Amino acid sequence: MTTLAAHPDPTAGLPPLAQAPRLDRLRDRLTAGGVEAVVVTSLPNIRYLTGFTGSAARLLVTALDAVLLTDGRYQDQAAAELAAAGVDCRLSIGRTQPQQRELLAAAASGVTRMGLEATSVTWAEQRALAAALGAAELVPTHDLVEALRAVKDDGEVARIEAACDIASAALAEVLPLAATGVSEWDFAHALEDGMRARGASGPSFDTIVSAGANAALPHHRADHNLIAVGDLLVIDFGCVVDGYCSDMTRTVVVGDEPAGWQVELIEAATAAQAAGVAAVRPGLGGRDLHEICAGVIDTRGLGELFTHGTGHGVGLQIHESPWAGPAATDTLVVGNVVTVEPGVYRVGLGGVRVEDTVLVTPSGCRPLTKTPKDLSCLPSPRTT
Repeated sequence: MTTLAAHPDPTAGLPPLAQAPRLDRLRDRLTAGGVEAVVVTSLPNIRYLTGFTGSAARLLVTALDAVLLTDGRYQDQAAAELAAAGVDCRLSIGRTQPQQRELLAAAASGVTRMGLEATSVTWAEQRALAAALGAAELVPTHDLVEALRAVKDDGEVARIEAACDIASAALAEVLPLAATGVSEWDFAHALEDGMRARGASGPSFDTIVSAGANAALPHHRADHNLIAVGDLLVIDFGCVVDGYCSDMTRTVVVGDEPAGWQVELIEAATAAQAAGVAAVRPGLGGRDLHEICAGVIDTRGLGELFTHGTGHGVGLQIHESPWAGPAATDTLVVGNVVTVEPGVYRVGLGGVRVEDTVLVTPSGCRPLTKTPKDLSCLPSPRTT
């Protein structure tokens, strides 16, 4: 008989999530959003507000009421999760989508301006809700919940940091494999297995492992390309703890001392990332953060090699507000959790990206990713 190893609970000892006050904070934003009520259709937003983790639901929030609508698969689960979160929210079960819309319309009786989340509701759903809600005017809303999610409480930060720590430990264990001639695919899956073995529920996105010329592709999908001596190896990965994501990128050179062009890229990306992390503070604009990192790369004559944004928020989703990039309009505030991840890429040769996830504090920031960045070389397979 196969014996399965017990996996640790990474949430043990972490502070609880402060979910109970969130519905009231959303209600405070309804007037500014130009609506009397809102139908929340984004599942991450529903989880944030209620603790519900199922795959199908709508949440109606009015000035005085909140109703979670889902189907019979989740009746018991939803009741338990609402109770555990301490959220003042009614549960309503409809076996079919039309039944759920009828229940929603009954709960929303008297609402004349109903908000719909513009970035998550489909056209078909909007038309169906318009028919169900009758005379109510449907108004697109933006960032009503996302703006709340952007500022993390202690419980959220603790879960993101736990996910960061798991990812760091898994990388430390798996990194020597890169010097044994394994494929990108095998390395990626070993890394994901290492995170799961430490209690993560899974990777927070498709793990990026790109070696050699593939490293010039910022979001290359790991394939069966073998990692070879002399390759630049970009490893961009993270995991999930209790719904919260981590995100980190490290770049190493496999084997012998790096070539001159590799040193040039490593030094540029590392210096730019360090300058960005040092600049993070409340009041800094996301565009300003990008320009700080890009400026360091520009001074080295490599500006055209930096082809993507500098960072993004991390939480229940791997990419969320606030954003840092050339067109970003967000301003950092205390409690934001953001990445700083400039990169430089030479087509056909390789690339370098360095990324940390940091918490914005009153005086600057605190890195939540702790893996060192001085991983410039690995032992050559020829000497092992």
